[in-house]
Amino acid sequence: MRPASSALALAVLCLLFAAPDGHGAEPARLLAGFARSPAMIETRQVCHLLDIYIAETPEERAQGLMYIRELGEFEGMLFPGNAPAPVSMWMKNTYIPLDMLFIRADGTIARIAAETTPLSEQTIGSGEPVTGVLELNGGFAGRHGVRMGDRFRIIR
Repeated sequence: MRPASSALALAVLCLLFAAPDGHGAEPARLLAGFARSPAMIETRQVCHLLDIYIAETPEERAQGLMYIRELGEFEGMLFPGNAPAPVSMWMKNTYIPLDMLFIRADGTIARIAAETTPLSEQTIGSGEPVTGVLELNGGFAGRHGVRMGDRFRIIR
């Protein structure tokens, strides 16, 4: 099977085993200008289909998930980067706890900062050069068996 066909087949399998929650009106209103994409996290046992917002512009990156008070279980936000670099995040004006998954260039998860503290200005570092950060509901990684070394990818 060609690599593109393999990714598509894997995405179809994910649809059979996990469907994202519907999302509330609040995130849709506050994040209306953000690009969205299906994505997945492949663990050792299963893959989880996600519906993610993508913070592409400097303004979107600055806003992130600030002021959001609810997020669907399988929704999140990706902060993509270009060249691998150390990254620091914070929770200023973020009202819900998040799991921050720091993603390497090959798509593997380098670090998980679980259950980050809402409204904190403490920086949360990647620990190594990464090309992106995926934010999900606090506790998502623990509830769904996501670990360092698992793989994240956007489905196109």
